[in-house]
Amino acid sequence: MKIALIFAGQGAQYAGMGKDLYDAYPIARKFYDQAEDILKTPIKDICFNGPEDKLKATENAQPAILLISYTIYKILESEGLISDTFAGFSLGEYSALASAGVIKFEDAIKLVRDRGLIMDEAVKGIDGGMAAILGLEDEQVEEICSKVDGLVVPANYNCPGQLVISGEKSAVEKACDLAESMDAKRTVILNVSGPFHSPLLEKASLNLKNVLDKIEFLPMGAKKILSNVTAEYHVESKIKEALVRQMYSPVRWRKTIENLISEGYDTFIEIGPGKTLSGFMKSIDRSKTALNSGNVETIQKTLENIKK
Repeated sequence: MKIALIFAGQGAQYAGMGKDLYDAYPIARKFYDQAEDILKTPIKDICFNGPEDKLKATENAQPAILLISYTIYKILESEGLISDTFAGFSLGEYSALASAGVIKFEDAIKLVRDRGLIMDEAVKGIDGGMAAILGLEDEQVEEICSKVDGLVVPANYNCPGQLVISGEKSAVEKACDLAESMDAKRTVILNVSGPFHSPLLEKASLNLKNVLDKIEFLPMGAKKILSNVTAEYHVESKIKEALVRQMYSPVRWRKTIENLISEGYDTFIEIGPGKTLSGFMKSIDRSKTALNSGNVETIQKTLENIKK
C-alpha cells in the first residue's frame, strides 16, 4: 500500500463540520480553540452552527476548511498514519503545506483568511464566472475557450470528462453554448463569486505575494508536496512563487493524480469535508483505493482500511 494524502478545496464546507471532532478528540479542541484565538472571530460557531451563508463567505470558508483538514491530518497521524506525500485542490494545497509542516499552523490559518479577503476584493467590479463542462475531452474545451470572443480559460482539470472554465461572464456563457453544440453531456454555471484561477486575478496575486513574503516557510525535509500549477513536486525555493501563480492559473488535478499513480501510489486519502476528490478519483482510475476522512466515523473507517 502506497498512500498519498489529498486535501479538499473550497466549496466542500458545510455547517456542522468539525463538531463531532471537537467533541471526540482533545487534539481537535486544541486546534479549534487556537484558531479562534488567532483569527479573533467565532470560527467554531461559524463551523458548527453556520449559517451556511456566513460559512460560505470566502474569508470564513478558507480558514474553516484548512482548520478541519489540518485537524483531521493530526488525528490520523496520532493514530499511526504514515505518508510523506501530500497534494491539495486549490485552497487544499495550503492545507497540504501546513500538514506537511512547511507552513506553521498559526501562519497558515491567517494566510488563508487573508487569501480569502484578497480574492473577495479582487472580484468586486468584475463581471466574471465559472462553469463546468461535462462530457468533452480536455482538448475540445481548450479549443472552445480559444474560439470564444472575450476572456475564458480552463480553470480546473478535475477528471476525464469534467473541466471547469473561468473568465468573463459573457465569454463563459458563450463557451457553454458552444460546448453544448459540440455534444457536451452538460454545462453547469457554478454558484461562485468570481472568475477564480483565471488571468483576471493576476493583479490580485501581487497582494498575495506581499502576504506570502512575510511568512517563514520551513524546510520540506523528506516530505513531498505537489503543486497545482505544475502537477509536479514543489521545489523548496519556488513554493511561494507557485502559490502566487496558483491564484490565476488552472488547477491540474487530473494530471496530479495521474502522476502519483504512475509512481505506484494506489491509496488516496481525502482529508477534509465532503467527498469531491474521492469522486474525481473514481473517474480517473477506479482500480485505486479512495478513502475520505471528514468526520469521526470516516476517520475510523480510514484507519481500519489502512491497518488491514
